[in-house]
Amino acid sequence: MTHGEGHRLEMGTSSGDVLSAPTPDFSKGLVPAVVQDADDDEVLMLAYVDAEAWQRTLETGHVWFHSRTRGLWEKGATSGSYLDLVEARLDCDRDALLLRVRPRGPVCHTGAHGCFEVGGTIRPGNLGGRGH
Repeated sequence: MTHGEGHRLEMGTSSGDVLSAPTPDFSKGLVPAVVQDADDDEVLMLAYVDAEAWQRTLETGHVWFHSRTRGLWEKGATSGSYLDLVEARLDCDRDALLLRVRPRGPVCHTGAHGCFEVGGTIRPGNLGGRGH
């Protein structure tokens, strides 16, 4: 599918039954969205979605986000590194999303495949605080 081609995503249960429009709970504002590579399960980034970003994601099949600084934005619109949505999962309270995607290029603005590759790794022995 090329960028301009829209399609409607059907959301369903793991058994394949289509649900009637499961929707995140936007009553408290932005909903966190963990973005995961659908092919290798790597966590690529964390961003936030509002109702408008969610609707555009469902309509286009490309992931949209909302940020306080950028407002509504489509991942990849500038870089070409779109995130094609494979499936979305809601947590038990419907106040967080897991977006399983196929990235079309580097996800991180640094050029890394994922944002968690470049921020550093913290292990329990290196926390700098007292253990409990």
